[in-house]
Amino acid sequence: MKTTIIAVLLLLLVAPRQPLHAEEPLTWLQCVSEAKQAHPDLYSALAALQQAEADKRITGGQLLPQVSASLSGGQSGSTRKNTGSASAFSYSLTARQLLYDGRKTSKQVAAYGESVKAARHSYQEVSAAVRYALRSSFIDLLKAQELAGLTRDIADRRKRNMRMINLRYQAGREHIGSLRKAEADLAQSEFEVSRAERGLVLAQSGLASALGRNLRSPIRVKGSFTAEETAHSKPDFVLLAKGNPQMQRLEAERQAAGHDLEAARGAFSPELYLTSSVGKNSFDRWPPDELDWNAGVEVSLPIYGGGTGRAKEAKAMAVVSQRNAEQMSGYLKVLDALEESWKNYMDARQYVSVQKKYLDADIERASISGAQYSNGLISFDDWVIIEDNLVNAKKQFLDAGADLLIAEAVWIQAKGGGLDDR
Repeated sequence: MKTTIIAVLLLLLVAPRQPLHAEEPLTWLQCVSEAKQAHPDLYSALAALQQAEADKRITGGQLLPQVSASLSGGQSGSTRKNTGSASAFSYSLTARQLLYDGRKTSKQVAAYGESVKAARHSYQEVSAAVRYALRSSFIDLLKAQELAGLTRDIADRRKRNMRMINLRYQAGREHIGSLRKAEADLAQSEFEVSRAERGLVLAQSGLASALGRNLRSPIRVKGSFTAEETAHSKPDFVLLAKGNPQMQRLEAERQAAGHDLEAARGAFSPELYLTSSVGKNSFDRWPPDELDWNAGVEVSLPIYGGGTGRAKEAKAMAVVSQRNAEQMSGYLKVLDALEESWKNYMDARQYVSVQKKYLDADIERASISGAQYSNGLISFDDWVIIEDNLVNAKKQFLDAGADLLIAEAVWIQAKGGGLDDR
């Protein structure tokens, strides 16, 4: 029995192991869906929004009646002779309602309401940043996949060229320098294959992080180097800037600062409360049967607080000035980002078509020069230049396609597009 168990264990140890995860193909929409569910930055922004909503409810609760109940019971006595013990019981219900405080609390509630808006817009900003990071990682992996295939194709072409040149050298129709150049080109292409494969693994890890995964597994994406954003006419940058979530957040923060200033000024106003209570208490008897109640008005007026009220008002005024300046600065930055990203996007779209023409031309030239070189109509030096141009044209066209998608992603982020915009 032991021998059988040991044999099974040895077989498991030496048997070839399959990877834990097969290569997982993902589309862009699948990546977006997963990131919306799992990315930690979105959870953090959502938690900040929930905190802002809770702060508003906490402050708003001060405008509602404050009701409390109490119950007490006790026994007292003495060690003196002929002295007994006594019991006391009571319970009561107390209510307190704010009637007037110079609108200080209502302005604080309004300020927290604007903070909630700011937190919502901040969530949209985070969503836009997550989308850009996700899109960039998706494009990097898509490019890495294409580059891995391209470098292998180039290496195969270099091998065929080297075999042809070696045959020509053996026949005395080519010199040793040409053969060494072909060998160097092959070595370079093999290095680029290895580098592309390592880059592919790195791109897979980058996409896993952008998805919010804490584990690494083989990933493959499905997509094309085609931009989807329309680019027919120049957009209204001012309108886009005003609708940007960053600008909307800054506007909400500015409004909140204004409400905080009014609340700080309201601190000098008297506070008026309506109070009432009802309860029962008695000695040596439970439940108590003596009903007590009271109702009244409570007024408090701040007279001197060491200058803290004026200091708070001055601070609130400074915050308003800061928020106004931040809004103007933010508007200029958003406007600049929109104009620059649009320009780069237009450049990238046009550059792709230019590189496509170069690639088509180099393919034709390589086809013609290959036949000419085989027939001895052109020299090795002329032929190898055309071959190198073809290799470079393929790489540049791939780079141009990836740069186009990156430029598109930057343009979408500049507009404030998040994961919901796909």
